[in-house]
Amino acid sequence: MNMTGKITSATNARVKRLISLRKKAKQRREEQVFLIEGERLFSDTPREYIREVYVTEEYLKDRPVADMPAGCTVVTEEIMRKVSDTETPQGVMCVAQMPSYQKEDLLGRGTGNKTPLLLILENIQDPGNLGTMMRTAEAAGVTGVLLSKDTVDLFNPKTVRATMSAIFRVPFLYTDDLTGAIRSLRDEYGMQVYAAHLSASIPYDEADCSGPCAFLIGNEGNGLTDEAADAASCRVHIPMEGQIESLNAAMAAGILMFEASRQRRHGGM
Repeated sequence: MNMTGKITSATNARVKRLISLRKKAKQRREEQVFLIEGERLFSDTPREYIREVYVTEEYLKDRPVADMPAGCTVVTEEIMRKVSDTETPQGVMCVAQMPSYQKEDLLGRGTGNKTPLLLILENIQDPGNLGTMMRTAEAAGVTGVLLSKDTVDLFNPKTVRATMSAIFRVPFLYTDDLTGAIRSLRDEYGMQVYAAHLSASIPYDEADCSGPCAFLIGNEGNGLTDEAADAASCRVHIPMEGQIESLNAAMAAGILMFEASRQRRHGGM
């Protein structure tokens, strides 16, 4: 294994850069890279996306040399704790290139012309929610995720961890004009866009999700804006008992996505 040296000083320029990449979305966007932490996520990261690897000496013990990519940099346990976003770092971190997609990728064109199933997110602010939605989207067979520009950064370390590496497998795209994108999906691609909304809506399991469709989920506290909801084809809600008025955004998105998955497995409603 080819090592590139050992960093022992917390004032090292590379250490400062790693901290900046952890904390600042702007830095990540400028470099088009982000941080991956921990054994599981590191192992799941496609090698072609890895740009730099940082490990501790403890992490290297009893690990086959062949498992490690060339060019690893050893850092002290103290430095790993300093650059890490977790309380108990696992001794490995890498800088990875951001995946990049086009609109056509979200429509399943690269997966054997799979029937499009999109998740559209407006102003989601909780990193954990966003990561969970990405992970659930992969499990439900979603072909792509469309995000409004004011949605939390997908490459936030907490979001990345919550995706469980789905960030490399589910196409996504941020848009400056969400309502325009929704209208385009409806008018140009013939998609049914279902807005999760409590007002003037039908039960979600009465919506036909067997054809090209998308689910629109709004902000955790405020829901969808009127503009986004009005651009959708139809409004749907999840019937609930008791005194609960709404579900967690990630939970609601999961129920809707898996309803589409169920209909497609069984050939319709």
